[in-house]
Amino acid sequence: MEKKAFYITTTLPYVNAEAHMGHALEFIRADIIARYKKTQGYEVFFNTGTDEHGQKLFDTAASAGKEVKAYVDEYAEKFKKLLPLLGVSEDIHFVRTTDVHHEKAAQEFWKRVEKNGFIYKKNYKAKYCVGCEENKTESELVGGKCPIHPNRELEIIEEENYFFKFSAFGKKLLELYDSGKFRIVPDFRMNEMREFIKSDGSGLQDFSISRLKTKMSWGIPVPGDENHVMYVWFDALVNYISTLGWPEDTVTFEKFWKNGTPTQYCGKDNTRFQSIMWQAMLIAADLPNTNTVVVNGFVTGEGGIKMSKSLGNVVNPVDIVNEYGTDALRYFVAREIGSFEDSPFTIERFKAAYNSGLANGLGNLTSRLLKLSTTHDIKLTEEKLNSVIPLGTNIILNFEAFNIKNVADYAWALVQGIDKGIQETQPFKLVKSEIQAEKEKGKELISKYLLELMRITSIISPIIPGTAKTIQTLIKENKMPEKPLFLRKE
Repeated sequence: MEKKAFYITTTLPYVNAEAHMGHALEFIRADIIARYKKTQGYEVFFNTGTDEHGQKLFDTAASAGKEVKAYVDEYAEKFKKLLPLLGVSEDIHFVRTTDVHHEKAAQEFWKRVEKNGFIYKKNYKAKYCVGCEENKTESELVGGKCPIHPNRELEIIEEENYFFKFSAFGKKLLELYDSGKFRIVPDFRMNEMREFIKSDGSGLQDFSISRLKTKMSWGIPVPGDENHVMYVWFDALVNYISTLGWPEDTVTFEKFWKNGTPTQYCGKDNTRFQSIMWQAMLIAADLPNTNTVVVNGFVTGEGGIKMSKSLGNVVNPVDIVNEYGTDALRYFVAREIGSFEDSPFTIERFKAAYNSGLANGLGNLTSRLLKLSTTHDIKLTEEKLNSVIPLGTNIILNFEAFNIKNVADYAWALVQGIDKGIQETQPFKLVKSEIQAEKEKGKELISKYLLELMRITSIISPIIPGTAKTIQTLIKENKMPEKPLFLRKE
């Protein structure tokens, strides 16, 4: 019997700077869902990669004194090496927007949209934010500046460009939203997008999708017009299907995209591009839409202030992994950062969560139980191990709703429950009793708690896979860990 297909992707990081905690959050959460789906019998296509075109990147490479291709190659490799450090599945697909296949796919996508009458050429004048890679309307500006990049001067662009007829898709997008075949998680993000489109579609304005090559050479050539290159967003969004081998590989595309439930993770500042712009582009190309867009909040610094290099509150995920380990970061991302809301990340908050949830929590419980089981030779039978309850309805519902924090909270409530049970029933005393019935009762309790710990590992295996597997092996072989799973940090 052929497995059900599931497709999930992150957005592609823009390679103009080092990876930050927001990137780690998205990679880890998408990986958690991919791993969960595999436990449910799905064949999973998991995509990520790097976004490598555009004026901002060209300028960044120039200021670093590097040729732009060498610059993007260097940063793409850094992002690729980050994935195993974060515990991301080995079978992940990594697409670069400078890949030859992607460039050809983007050009084919352009041709289809143009053939359908949704691309035209005109002269225009606009205020352009290089930081956002986006034209800005007066209503989006604060004091004449981009609110996201207030220290950057807006460029005045006045030239002939190709435009995407975005204004034609208001009604079609709202129909998609009403169809039940497309959702944005959480629901309130869908309401925000409806408000942006507006009931009459007036929120959508045609936007430029090309730049003159003489002014910005780092981009994919527009089909049939070598004087223009594609606007970076129009090119980059196509990665979600080019990674599937589209347009040549119709089998893979139909399996995971057309007949599947393609799912995209993104940050809240990217919602409009993923759930409005990309969906309109797909309709324009006569291609199936995304099924689900999952929107993360921001990872902020102390006091809810957005992380930035200038404020000195940026945390490098590699530094965290090097000091605390991969699963420690995955645990924090899963349990201590809201599934959809902004959440602060500080070293102090991380350390406190690590000590309470991992070192003193799961790690200590595992050592305590295995010390009892190995000392008193209490090994679980194969029959008992096979009796471990699979993921319950509550866990499945929360995973399907992408509410990873709820899953983690539930699992650690079970950890606390076992700790409480041990304190109340005191099996460590009963197994030392000279009364045989009490001794047997103690052994039964230890077996019961070991089985409950095994159940916990099945819940947390998508979240902290390395630790879950280690605990499962130790219980099956009835062995003490050679060293603490998580060393307490002072």
